[in-house]
Amino acid sequence: MNTVIVPVDFSETSLNAARYASRLLAGHYGVTMVLYHSYSKSSEAEKITAELEALKETLMKENIVKMEVLAHEESDFVDGLEKAARHRRADLVIMGITGKSALAQVFFGSNTLKMAERKVCPVLIVPPAAEFKPLKNVMLTSDFKNTLNTTPSAPIKDFLDVFNPQLHVVNVDKDHYISLTEDYEKEKQELKQLFASYNPEFYFMRLYDVDEAINLFAESRNIDLIIAIQKNHSFIGKLLSSSRTKTWSYHSKLPIMVMHE
Repeated sequence: MNTVIVPVDFSETSLNAARYASRLLAGHYGVTMVLYHSYSKSSEAEKITAELEALKETLMKENIVKMEVLAHEESDFVDGLEKAARHRRADLVIMGITGKSALAQVFFGSNTLKMAERKVCPVLIVPPAAEFKPLKNVMLTSDFKNTLNTTPSAPIKDFLDVFNPQLHVVNVDKDHYISLTEDYEKEKQELKQLFASYNPEFYFMRLYDVDEAINLFAESRNIDLIIAIQKNHSFIGKLLSSSRTKTWSYHSKLPIMVMHE
């Protein structure tokens, strides 16, 4: 991982994401964190650049991170961010999000969620209540269907190589019984081989309520971050498009990294 872009509009949500990013990347000297802002009027350029530089100075006092600033005049925020990510060959975008929870909003309408849909690079969504904790336990959600062709193993491995967490692979299905079906066992062995060097642990949960299952697992295993693979009709798709209004008491505080198959 070489380049991480962190969009900042100077709201508390985006500043919290910037603080999270700087702590996450502290000590990783091969990674450059780029503070990005797009403005609509050319007259704002000097002021915005100065504000970005001031934020950079503040963050670098708190954490040792290689950091740059980037400000562009753009008519559309997401288009501008996508262009910056492509031009800089960004490995990751880290963004804040407003609202009840990151998971419950992935298909609504914010800039963060629009960016997550662009498939330029993985997007790490930082909810407003998220506080940085070293990444010791990461949960990868999987529907265990055609895993070799739909699991973006390269960016997942790149991320794991940088932070070295314990990898927990989780599937929730109301039809799980005492033993796995042949199909599930086959997919499990393929994933196990794919991530063999990371010693993954596998969990199959028989619950009807996917929300509850993820919530319970995250809490019981002290999960620090969720990796969600976005694809049509997937387990995580059900989770992200959930219309339930319950409070996501635990993972409203958990960052979610959205990747595409």
